[in-house]
Amino acid sequence: MTYPDTYYRRTLADEKVRPPLAGPAECDTVVVGGGLAGLTTALQLARAGQQVVLLEAESIGFGASGRNGGFVSPGFATGSDKIAAMAGGTAARELHRLSIEGVDFVRQTIRDLDITAAKPRPGIMGVLRHDGGAELKAHAERLALDFSYPLEYLERDQVRAVLHSERYYQGLRDANAFHMHPLNYLRAVGVEIERLGGRIHEGSSAIEARLDGPRKTIRTASGEVRARQAVFATGGYTGPLVGRLKRAILPIATYVMLSEEAPDLIASAIATTDAVGDNRRAGDYYRVLEDGKRLLWGGRITTRAASPAALASELRREMVGTYPQLATLKTVLAWSGLMAYARHLMPQIGELQPGVWYLTAFGGHGINTTAIAGKVVAEAILGQSDRYLLFAPFGLAWAGGPVGLAAAQLTYWKLQAQDWWRERPR
Repeated sequence: MTYPDTYYRRTLADEKVRPPLAGPAECDTVVVGGGLAGLTTALQLARAGQQVVLLEAESIGFGASGRNGGFVSPGFATGSDKIAAMAGGTAARELHRLSIEGVDFVRQTIRDLDITAAKPRPGIMGVLRHDGGAELKAHAERLALDFSYPLEYLERDQVRAVLHSERYYQGLRDANAFHMHPLNYLRAVGVEIERLGGRIHEGSSAIEARLDGPRKTIRTASGEVRARQAVFATGGYTGPLVGRLKRAILPIATYVMLSEEAPDLIASAIATTDAVGDNRRAGDYYRVLEDGKRLLWGGRITTRAASPAALASELRREMVGTYPQLATLKTVLAWSGLMAYARHLMPQIGELQPGVWYLTAFGGHGINTTAIAGKVVAEAILGQSDRYLLFAPFGLAWAGGPVGLAAAQLTYWKLQAQDWWRERPR
């Protein structure tokens, strides 16, 4: 198996290796990309009785889908006001409902397939690093009014009762959201696809795509698949196979570290099993693992992949700046992963040409959005719905190439400066 050394790799529930594609294959739909979007698409198609072949260049869940923070909560990386400005208010509300449905879909899949190895834990807290309770409370009230979606508003003393840090002010707790082991979830979905008759081939990088005409052909180094429908579900590791997809995303790196076992020390700072994220554009996100024995801490983004060890020192500075009592907590592992971002900060989901579908740019959106994207694309292929058209305003706009990457890094630094200015002592 070709996985980076992560906590999730070290705690895999199974070691199954799937063979590369060998020779010709025929199917209804071929899916390129074995992350959450591709696997969900294949799962839903296989559930409907389609013959599906999924091609993954490495191992399923190799990319960001299998090495992220494990948060499953509604919403998108960009704000609702910006979404409404691009898509209209009605569509923005429908999109948010889809993101809520994505949370429920992942939870239900865990239940239906009895994926105990996903280890789902309820509760995610979003906290402010500046005093802004009135705005946060108004946000919770809007969600309750518009979507009947309850969030628990937490005053500063309630936040600090469980997060023993002077950095935090008010917060919102989402009891419906949860966090989990993403790689074990993905691998269990893969098992179910195969049980339903689908084929998954790892180590099968797509090197040629012939997409015109009623039959689409995807070729690998050792075989080819012919299908009526082709789905491209690649992210931060997207190659040049389909130029429009490659040009429409920016590969952005994020970083995660894992602590040693130190339950008493960790509990002195973090007295909750909820996952936690702060309100900054690329803020901290973290959660305790193994019944409080370890701490997983993520954050930072860069447009050029840096050494995980070097970035771990920056993550440690952020952790200790937030929780000085964790200064002696040792880091035992750090890793990075590439996420795909679009210029408009929304997922890119649609039909490239008749019978050719794409799902990408899920950076910053979370597991729920990636999953619901696979569900709506499968619905479109099966003729069940056209809900994927809600994402039509967020098309495959050119991301800017190297200039776009430089602009993204400058924007991140600008946002960091704005966060610092807002949080500065007064």
